[in-house]
Amino acid sequence: MDGVAWHDRVGQRVVVRSRLDDGTLGDVVGELTDVDTHLHVRTRTGVRAVPLDLVVAGKVVPPRPVRQGPPHLVTSITDLEAVASLHWRAAETERTGGWLMRASGGFTHRANSALPLAHVHGDLPARPDAAPVLEAATAWYSARGLPARVQLASVLDGGVPDDHGPSAALLAACRREGWRLLPPGSAVVMTAPTADLRRPPALPAGYRLEVADAPDDAWVAAYRAGAGPLPPAVRPLLVSAPDQAFFSVHEGGTPVGIARGSLGGGWAGLTAVEVTPAHRRRGLARALLARVADWAWRGGARSTFLQVGVDNITARQLYAAAGFALHHRYDYYEAPGPS
Repeated sequence: MDGVAWHDRVGQRVVVRSRLDDGTLGDVVGELTDVDTHLHVRTRTGVRAVPLDLVVAGKVVPPRPVRQGPPHLVTSITDLEAVASLHWRAAETERTGGWLMRASGGFTHRANSALPLAHVHGDLPARPDAAPVLEAATAWYSARGLPARVQLASVLDGGVPDDHGPSAALLAACRREGWRLLPPGSAVVMTAPTADLRRPPALPAGYRLEVADAPDDAWVAAYRAGAGPLPPAVRPLLVSAPDQAFFSVHEGGTPVGIARGSLGGGWAGLTAVEVTPAHRRRGLARALLARVADWAWRGGARSTFLQVGVDNITARQLYAAAGFALHHRYDYYEAPGPS
């Protein structure tokens, strides 16, 4: 992996193999924080600087398992939120202590909210005083003409155990300071073994499935169809992951179903699965899901996650039938005042 490729992997967990002074090889595992003449890797014991000219191999790896079990269920809630943040990266981001501030002109809560990741990055204790964080978030978003919002993960019945991450303290502070819940943003996170998703049903006669490295105008038009004109921030967000692909099912020359696959942090992400109403219940969504999974498997991702609205029961049933299991949920809270 050359220097340019390493730059593309900043913010992800990596394993780096390099040649040591005695001629042997050694591995360094942790978050890649910067690249210059060295790879700067934040390990569990501190930041290590590995000279680029001594690197012989390396790759992105998933977060460290926190328990025994199937790979897609042994990543902690906070670690998976950190992974997901790589798949929908805001135009502007800033690390403030252990918190990730994100802004993209207001399009989507996910790209315009503060994400608590304190204990992942080791900058703050697992349960820091949350009040200064809320004050910092309010000031940061106010400077950009945006309402201050935070994305808070929590346990879900049937999901993975609580990892005692930073969200609980922040939730208590939000409630104490009068921050309000934004119900439309509440979502369930589901995960699955990528291999189990790679069994596509046969497409009905007259349909064909295509894949591209970037979304064309027809794909974008099908994304959130009926929601009105989309802002300029849409396209940069769609291609913001370390890697992504865009899938579409066509009838004639028109896409009637779309999906986005993404790779980052050693995981695959599934987003933007949409099928036009007249073409539903024909297996198109399941076919799209399987093609994304096959692409992700060939890209090295052994686990896949998705985020679906808490109240979107139909989609949740589709994903459960395909092999996805509950992992956790998240909600958004907004600072008091005009939005």
